[in-house]
Parts: sequence; structure tokens; C-alpha cells
Amino acid sequence: MRFVRDIEADIVVFDAYGTVFDVHSAVMKAGQALGPRAQALSDLWRQKQLEYTWVRTLMGRYDSFWALTAQSLDYALATLAPEHSGLRPALLEAYRHLDAYGDARPVLERLRDNKIKTAILSNGDGTMLEDAVKAAGLDALFGGLISIEEIGLYKTAPEAYQLVKGAFGIEANRTLFISSNRWDVAGARLAGFHPLWINRTGRVDEYSDCPPDAILKSLAEIF
Repeated sequence: MRFVRDIEADIVVFDAYGTVFDVHSAVMKAGQALGPRAQALSDLWRQKQLEYTWVRTLMGRYDSFWALTAQSLDYALATLAPEHSGLRPALLEAYRHLDAYGDARPVLERLRDNKIKTAILSNGDGTMLEDAVKAAGLDALFGGLISIEEIGLYKTAPEAYQLVKGAFGIEANRTLFISSNRWDVAGARLAGFHPLWINRTGRVDEYSDCPPDAILKSLAEIF
């Protein structure tokens, strides 16, 4: 099937967190007591969560994404709202059941109707991904949920992207990869994928030596 800019692909692989699932919805749902600090705490939680994955991979000391999610939340609460540490259980529970972006379901349904293979490739643990797609009602719309826990190396390690070929036998140059994380798009480019950057918030581009095939404002624009 042809996609934006006439890209031909045999599989469409999505990043999960920030692309299909809104990582800030956990705080929006379970962190009302934070008041005006809610967005800042959510931003710091996400920043540290990603930072911890990169540091762990560089150190060669893997810890699960769920453990790093909890550790990064602890840091964010201690830094910005120590008096609200009691929110920790509710925030972590909400993270396992994040809201999907509104543009995700229509795109996935169209891909299914056109008999295009779909998958998630994520830093998230397998059980986290299962919980997320089930909570969002998207579990029947993905042909596979691929977690880096299989190898213990987080994206953007090249081995993480090679998991797609291992799972489906499809070559990198026949893989359309979609992410809202620019660093992830850069890693996918170096892995040989056709990467699309979903830039919902109009961020400035970076990693000019690892460009996306296209920059889109929503998942709906991939067709």
C-alpha cells in the first residue's frame, strides 16, 4: 500500500507512548490535586523516564520500563510536589491505562480494512503494552506488540529496531515507522525504516542528519 509521499510498505509500525497513547493523560486523570503544577510534573516525569532509558542502555544495566516509570515519577513528585507523594499509586495505575489519541483508532481501522500489517515497537514492557491497548479498545487492531524487554536495550539502540524483522520477517526498507518522538525517528532512519514524525505540537526539527520521510501534524495524514 502507498502512503504519504508514495512510500510503499508492507507493515506499519507505531511507537506507543506519545504516538498512540497520550503520556500526559495519567496526570490529567489522577493528578487533579496538583493544580497548576500538573503539567510541569507530567513533563518532568516524561523527561526523566526517557533519560533513564538512555542512561541505563549506555551503562549496560537494564531495568524494566515499568521500574523506570516509577522511579521517574518518584523524582518528579519529590522535586515539584513532595507533599503529594500519596498520589503515586493512582498516577502509576493511570499510566497503565493511558488515553489513546483521537486520531489513532480511525487510522488503525483503515489499515485493518486495507489488510496492512500493523505493530507497536515500544520501550514499554509487554504487560504494559497489553494493558494500554486493551484499556483503549485497540487490542484487535494491532498484529503484534513488540517490546524491547526481549533484548534489554532501549531505543535508540539499533538492535531495538531490528526486532521488527525478527517478529515479521519484513525488511527495514519495507517498514513504515511512525513516532511523535524525534529521537525515535532518528533511530528508525538509521535502522533503514521509512520514518514519519508526528509533530502534533509544532516542535522545532532536530537531528538534521537523520531526517524523517515526512513531518505530519497527525496520524490521519499518513494516507
